[in-house]
Formats: sequence, C-alpha cells, structure tokens
Amino acid sequence: MAISTKNGTKVWQRRDRNGQLKVWAMWLVGTAIFMWSWQQISDATTWAFFWDAPRIAADIGGRAMPPRWGYMDKLWAPLWDTLNIATLGTVLALMMAVPVAFLAARNTTPSAMFIRPIALLIIVSSRSINSLIWALLLVKIIGPGIFAGLIAIAIRSIGFCAKLLYEAIEEIDESQVEAIAATGAGRWQVMAYGILPQIMPAFAGISVFRWDINLRESTVLGLVGAGGIGLQLQGSLNTLAWPQVSLILILILLAVVVSEWVSAKVRGAII
Repeated sequence: MAISTKNGTKVWQRRDRNGQLKVWAMWLVGTAIFMWSWQQISDATTWAFFWDAPRIAADIGGRAMPPRWGYMDKLWAPLWDTLNIATLGTVLALMMAVPVAFLAARNTTPSAMFIRPIALLIIVSSRSINSLIWALLLVKIIGPGIFAGLIAIAIRSIGFCAKLLYEAIEEIDESQVEAIAATGAGRWQVMAYGILPQIMPAFAGISVFRWDINLRESTVLGLVGAGGIGLQLQGSLNTLAWPQVSLILILILLAVVVSEWVSAKVRGAII
C-alpha cells in the first residue's frame, strides 16, 4: 500500500489485513448504530409538523415584528434581577468552591484517601445537573422567586469553579512553597504566601468566565419560576404576545453581548 508524503514521494507500507478488517468492522458497527438511531428518531417524529415548520416560523416572525418598544419600561426591573442572580450566584459559588478546590487538590488536601473523594464527588454532583433543573427543584422546595434562581446558579457553579481552581492549585510551582516552608512558616502561612499568589490570576479569570456563563443561564431560569427576565418571556409566550417576545429576545441578546465584552476586557487585563 502506497502513502503519499507532503513532497509527493510515495512510501510503501505493508498492508495489515487484521488492522484493515478492524477498521472496516468499526465503520460497519458505527454505520449500523447511526442507522438504528436515525430509525428511532424518525419513528418518534411527526414529519408533517417538520415540513410545516418554515411556514409557522415565518408566520410567528411576521407577528413578532416590529417589537413592542413601549414594553421596555416593564423589563428594566426583571433585567436587573437577572444581573443580580448571575452576580450574587457567582459570588456565593466562589465562596463555596474555594475550600472544595483546596480539599480536592492532591497537594493541599488533608487526606487523599477520604476527604479528596468527597470533594470530587461534590464537584461532579454540582456539574452533572443543569442550572435549569436545579431551579426547577428549588422552586418546588423554597418557592418561586429570585432566591431560588440565585441558589440554582450558585449550586451549578460550584463544580465548575472548583474543578478549574483545583487543577490550577495542582499546577503551582512547588519550589516556591518549599522555600516558604523552609523558613519555618506554618501551614496557613505557606498557603497565604506560597499558594494563593500563584493561583490568584487563575481565580480571577475563572470568576469572570463563570459570571459570563451565569448571566446567560439566568436569563432562562424564569421559565420555571425562578425570577429574572425569563419570567417575562414565559408570560409573553403564554399569552402569544409575539412583539413582546421579540423585544425580550433582543434585550437578552444585547445583555449577553455586553457581558461577553466585559468578560473579554477583564480577562485581557488579568492575563
């Protein structure tokens, strides 16, 4: 079997029959799985609605234009609530993620056999459930409102922040820690002067990045009753007030663009 290189010359290699059979078997199995999955999706799909979707989308788009600009006065308070949910949820998550990260990092955990697995379980549990599901559960437990959305954002963010932070802790320069420990410094002094200065840039970057994500996620928490501008969106959808829906979507888009710009500027200043 000939293989062409970058300069055009051919390099002859012996054909491995078993290797080729394995490759073709993998392709065959992959194709069979794809076709079976597509058949299951096709059987569960009402194709009449699918083919009619462009007409329906065009009809809704026509009803949504122009946006109802006069409805803006009722959106400033929900938008402010959304900003508060994202910001306070991020702060609360960071307060809980920092100790979890130190307990999860191999070089700072008090016990790699007992405490570290618990910290990793907290991280995985937090990251495995979407904030919308957390909000849905919390609305049932503590009732609808902004507080449920704030807690949902915080719980969801703990795992994300703690994972990135404990990885940053494990990648620190140990020579600086050893130098401070050699002076007779205690455990907390070593952490304050040997570890924290090294992870502060990563901590700041993680904080801003997660805040940017939380602002996007908090815009839809109102769909399950967790407050914010999503609550206005849900109300407008239920009443088929499409001009209001288009205005809310434009406002959400602008908020996300501004948060992305702020996040990029802050991360650029940190880095």
